[in-house]
Order: sequence, then structure tokens, then C-alpha cells
Amino acid sequence: MQAVSIRRGLTIDPAGEEEAPAARVGRLVRESPVVIFARRGCYMAHVMKRLLAAVGAHATVIELDAAAEEELAAAADAGHGAVPALFVGGDPVGGLEGLMSLHLSGRLVPRLREVGAL
Repeated sequence: MQAVSIRRGLTIDPAGEEEAPAARVGRLVRESPVVIFARRGCYMAHVMKRLLAAVGAHATVIELDAAAEEELAAAADAGHGAVPALFVGGDPVGGLEGLMSLHLSGRLVPRLREVGAL
């Protein structure tokens, strides 16, 4: 899996060891309270980042190449591996629709506080 944009000291390949895709995705979503996996230049990921920033949370964005996107699809059973994929507190939220649903129902900010993102 190749990442183009990574923040908060996420490790892609710990100690240079090869890691199974499911284990890698699981580790990456545990290392940060809010993670977005997306294609480079994805407008939906941009909207997701803007909405999260508007409420005061800053997501770690992992931009995927084609091979990494296939690994994510194979590893992420929730959300059916579609990108962009948002994880809050290690739990899959889904894509833009999942984020908007949380926000419009009033559950986004409390969830972000709960996981320490606010």
C-alpha cells in the first residue's frame, strides 16, 4: 500500500516488515481517531475533509494508488471497500453519505468528542 499524504506519524510499513492488507488497514485506522482512505484528487474526500474541519476535526487522509485501493477493498468488509472510506475511532462510517448522515442526525460531533478528535 502506498500512501501519498500521511499525517500524525502513521507508519505504513512498521520495521520494514510485510503486513497483510487487513492488518495494515486495521492498524492505520487505530493509529488516528479520524481516517479517510481516498483516491488522489477525490472530490468526495475533499468535501468530507471540509465538513470535518468545519466542526473542528482534522482527518488523517491516506491517498491510495490503484493497487492499494484493491487491498483496501479486500481488507475492509464494512463499507464494502469503496473509497472514499471514513473511519472514526476505528469504526467504519462509510463514505460521504455515511458522514452526512451522522452530521445531519446530530451524532457526528458527539462521536468525534468520544474518540478524542475534538
